[in-house]
Amino acid sequence: MPDFPTRKLEEIVDRVCVGYVGSCNNDYTESGVGVPMVRTTNLTGTIVNYQDMKFISNDFHKKNIKSQLKKGDILVARHGDSGLPSIYESENEANCLNVVIVKPSENENLIDNYYILYALKSPFVVRQIKSAVGGSVQGVVNTKVIARLDIPYPERSIRVEIVKHIINLDRKIQLNRQTNQTLEQIAQAIFKSWFVDFDPVKAKIQAKQNGQDPELAAMCAISGLSTSNAASVEEQLKGLDDVTLQQLKTTAALFPDALVESELGEIPEGWKCSEIGKEVTVVGGGTPSTKNNEYWEGGHIHWTTPRDMSNLTDKILLDTGRKITKAGLAKISSGLLPKNTVLMSSRAPVGYLAIAKVPVAINQGYIAMKCESDLTPEYVVQWAESVMDEIKQRASGTTFAEISKKNFRVIPVIVPDGNVIREFSKVVSKIYGKITEGINETKSLTKIRDTLLPKLLSGEMDLVG
Repeated sequence: MPDFPTRKLEEIVDRVCVGYVGSCNNDYTESGVGVPMVRTTNLTGTIVNYQDMKFISNDFHKKNIKSQLKKGDILVARHGDSGLPSIYESENEANCLNVVIVKPSENENLIDNYYILYALKSPFVVRQIKSAVGGSVQGVVNTKVIARLDIPYPERSIRVEIVKHIINLDRKIQLNRQTNQTLEQIAQAIFKSWFVDFDPVKAKIQAKQNGQDPELAAMCAISGLSTSNAASVEEQLKGLDDVTLQQLKTTAALFPDALVESELGEIPEGWKCSEIGKEVTVVGGGTPSTKNNEYWEGGHIHWTTPRDMSNLTDKILLDTGRKITKAGLAKISSGLLPKNTVLMSSRAPVGYLAIAKVPVAINQGYIAMKCESDLTPEYVVQWAESVMDEIKQRASGTTFAEISKKNFRVIPVIVPDGNVIREFSKVVSKIYGKITEGINETKSLTKIRDTLLPKLLSGEMDLVG
C-alpha cells in the first residue's frame, strides 16, 4: 500500500471505455494506407509501438467513434499481457482494437496522462489487475476493472516530479530503440543495394556504355551519390578523408562490371547460384523433459524458444528466458550452437530472425544456421529477411504453419564473391555492434527506471520539500 492517498481511476479521468471489439479483417487496408489501428501487439508499457501497425479504412474509422484515439490517450491490454498500458503520442487520427481506453482530462504537457501511465505500472496497481484477471473466467480485463482501480494520487507538484524523473529515462530508451531501427534499416538497404538490386555492378555497366569511369560510378552507387553530374560527384568525393576514399575505392573494385544469366535470372559475373542448405549447416533443436529437475535447476546454459525472439526489437539475441544444465544440453541433438549462429523461428509464427551473440541451445521451434563457409551471419540474416515471403510460402501445416528443415534447405541463394561478402560483413558487423551497444544501454536504463518507479509511486522517495 502506498503512503500517498489513493483515488479511483474513474474519478481522475474523463472517461474509461473499450476500443472496438470484434474482427477487422475485412476492414484492414494496405500498410500505410488509411487510419492506424492500434492493437494489443502495439502496446509496450510506455509509448505505442508504430512498427507492425495495421491500418483500417476511413469509413470504418468514422463509423466507430467510441474507439477513436487522440494524443495522450492511454491504452490498456484486455487480454494477452493483460493490464499492460501504453500512451498514444501521435497527433494523427487512430482507432484501436480490443483494448481499454483511458481518456484523461485536458492538462498542460500531458503531465497527468503520463502520471496515470506510470501509476498503472506500479506494483500496487498491477496486483489489483492480476487479482481481477485471476478471478475472471475468460482472463480478460474489462473497463469496470480498470475504472475502479485504486491509483496512488499525491498532490500535483509530486506527480509532476515523478513524471519528470521517469519520462527522461523513457525518452532515452525510446531514442535508443529508434536509433537501432534506423541502423537495421541501413543494414537492410546495403544488402538490397549490393545483393538484390546489384547497384554497384549496374552502375559500372551503365558507365561503360556512357564512356564514363566505371569505378567512379560504382563508388557513387555504394555511397549513395548520383552520377548525373560527374563534376559534382568528384567534388563530393574529394570532400571525403583519405582513409574513407581509399576504402570506397577498394570496395568498388570488388564488384564485377557484367551480369550473366543464371537459373535465378541475371546475376553478377563470378557469383553463383546455390541452395541455402549447401552453404550453411541447418539444424533444429529440442526441449529436455521439464519434469526432470536435473535438466533445469541451477542451469547456466542459454536455451531459447521463439518466445525469446518475440520480445526482441532488434535482430540480436543476447540472453534467453530459460537456462539448462549440462545434463539438459545432452538431451538436445544439435548441442550448444556457437556464437553468431543465425536463428529463425520455424513455426508459431515463422520468421523471427536474430544472430545469437552468445552460445545457445535451441528448442524445436527453430531453424538454426551455422555459418561455417563463405556466407557470414550478417549476410545470412539479411538474406533470410529478404526472402521471407518465399520462406513462409514453403511452410505448411493444418494447426499452424511450419517450415521444415527439408523444405528450407532447398531455398535458392545467390553466393557472391567471397571478398564482397567479407566487405559487407565488415560494414554491417559494425552496425550490429552499435545496435548491441544500444540494446545494452537500454537494458541498463530500463533496470534503473523499473527500480525507481515503484519507489517514486509508493512515496518511498521524497521528491518535494
